[in-house]
Amino acid sequence: MDKQLIRNLALQNALKFNGRANPGAVIGHIIANNPEAKDNIKDIAQNVNLIVKEVNKLDLEKQKQELEKNAPELLKQEKHEKKKELPELKNTKKVVMRFEPSPSGPLHIGHAYVLGLNSEYCRKYKGKLILRIGDTNPENIYEPAYKLIPKDAEWITMNNIGKVMIQSGRLEIYYHYFERLLDLGKSYICTCNPDKYRELINKSKACPCRNLSIEEQKQRWEYMFDKYRQGEAVARIKTDINHKNPAMRDWPAFRINTTKHPKQKTKYRIWPLMNMAVVSDDIEFGITHVIRAKEHVDNAKRQEYIYNYLDKPIPQALFVGRINFEGMPVSCSKTRPLIEKGKYTGWDDIRLPFLMALKRRGYHPKAFIKYAIDVGISLTDKTVSKEDFFKIINSFNREIIDKKSNRYFFIQNPKKIKIKNAPEKEVKIDLHPDFKERGKRILKTNDEFYIEDKIEKNKIYRFMHLFNFKNNEFISEEIDESLNAKLIHWLPVSKELIKTEILMDDGKTIKGLAEPDLKKIKVNDIIQFERFAFCRLDKIENNKYHFWFTHK
Repeated sequence: MDKQLIRNLALQNALKFNGRANPGAVIGHIIANNPEAKDNIKDIAQNVNLIVKEVNKLDLEKQKQELEKNAPELLKQEKHEKKKELPELKNTKKVVMRFEPSPSGPLHIGHAYVLGLNSEYCRKYKGKLILRIGDTNPENIYEPAYKLIPKDAEWITMNNIGKVMIQSGRLEIYYHYFERLLDLGKSYICTCNPDKYRELINKSKACPCRNLSIEEQKQRWEYMFDKYRQGEAVARIKTDINHKNPAMRDWPAFRINTTKHPKQKTKYRIWPLMNMAVVSDDIEFGITHVIRAKEHVDNAKRQEYIYNYLDKPIPQALFVGRINFEGMPVSCSKTRPLIEKGKYTGWDDIRLPFLMALKRRGYHPKAFIKYAIDVGISLTDKTVSKEDFFKIINSFNREIIDKKSNRYFFIQNPKKIKIKNAPEKEVKIDLHPDFKERGKRILKTNDEFYIEDKIEKNKIYRFMHLFNFKNNEFISEEIDESLNAKLIHWLPVSKELIKTEILMDDGKTIKGLAEPDLKKIKVNDIIQFERFAFCRLDKIENNKYHFWFTHK
């Protein structure tokens, strides 16, 4: 990647944000306009970070002069990023899609990718998206997930879920489809020893149960409900006994499982395996297009047998590669014990990549949808580090929340400083530099201030929007580039300042003071503490404002 191009983009970003370029925004711009750059993201990120540091050392005027000299078109142009589109689907007169999570826990960033693709296709073609909770394995269910999953899904799709359906309430339908296959002679009940069966099937030989009469198969099917014990019988779909892939030969459709189910309790003991339940529901709801992880290619082929036996149309399948998120615990089964042991406060712990936590931090679902579209329908497996993932997500999210977020001052670990000869002023500062119509915040100053920076002797500083000083003595009010003053933020010493805490993304809390006008915001508002970060107001308690860190 051309370093001069990176520098130009950094300069452009710095001028947009008061002289401070953001590495994530620059990387996001590069990826949005050069998707192939994702393959070299680590090297690009390293260069961007170094160049942004250099650019941020320049004052605004020097940044502007350099960009005007090297890339004047970037100085003038409005932001018009090339919008990336999803590949077209076939047969889109009617589009019905589905997303099927397991209720082992709430949704996380991995779910957001595939669910985002499904949702955007349905939105594009004015189709219907069905959320199907796959709970036909009684042994792997976290009961609160029944409520958590639909709530997460509605949020990440921006209310684009057309129907929520729970598989454990549909067992009679699955039985009906299997019985139709029994009548057609396309399924059977196997009571063979599993090891003996495996030995036969690997040699392309039918087990003794396969060719029993339809009447005998129906009798065995009835026995599964009340006579056979767990492990004594398996219902199978007849396929090609000579198929080159042994895993495709006579795959299992139902098994007996007497584990108590959270919803159905002990009402049922015959439970469908994934392929049987999925294909039955896809037929019932007229699913037209399916996005599957590429490891389900064989499952799609298994399901084709039932479609063909029942003379039903086969949905168009789109396969995607796996995204491996490094440094982020996206496994519900591994995360749940850590929550129970107290390592995490819950599924919405700020350190976790679950949608509940990301929503609470102040992320917008559009950021994750844009990421899904950006990755697109790709068979390539990807490994994404936590750092690289959030650089991209943060840049997308920043584009969404920046215009909505008013600006305020926050001083962490405040230290008092007295400025000799400082004028008393009533300072009016824009709530947002790009939207003057929103009004201003007002700060009344005298000669005492709170700061967080360490002040060096004989060095010139400028309080943002206020004045210049040196050795704790007032110099002048006007911006004077020749002074080469270091810009720092501040608060006047006042009883009206607001005690503020910010929960950071590493779980640590920083404390400080914020300006009085913060009292005008409401819980859930996202604001920007100038020269610090975007934050979401989580709660107000005992006259203290508690924020969650969103991102820089």
